[in-house]
Amino acid sequence: MAAGWMEPNQCRSLLILVESVTAPLLIEHPAPVCLESDVESDLEVPGDAAQTAELIRSLTQQALDSMPDGGDLTVTACRVGDRMELEIADNGGSVFQRERKLPIVAAALNVRLQWQDCPQGGGAVTVSFPADTIEKRAAA
Repeated sequence: MAAGWMEPNQCRSLLILVESVTAPLLIEHPAPVCLESDVESDLEVPGDAAQTAELIRSLTQQALDSMPDGGDLTVTACRVGDRMELEIADNGGSVFQRERKLPIVAAALNVRLQWQDCPQGGGAVTVSFPADTIEKRAAA
């Protein structure tokens, strides 16, 4: 990992984790990609930080693969009742016309993934973290 970036297991803030994971991927991407993150600053990383980082890395890479000529990547996260949702959206092609890989780490985190096309074009994947994952992290 590049100097100045935190290792995932050191992150408690979901916002810092998202930016630490996505920034190197955006830098390595062959075309320019604009990142917009809308993650509530008080959200802590749900579950295991290293596993959560791997999930974000995998889903971000899938989004970037759908934008070979560059584009926009938006990462949002918020609480929804007793759960937390993280969404990674891009302005690449339809999610139904691209390869959608279910990262193995999703099972380890016990998250639910839902892919959908965005109304303005492109696609998004929403990650729903169960309440018990968030409670375990808060207790740690």
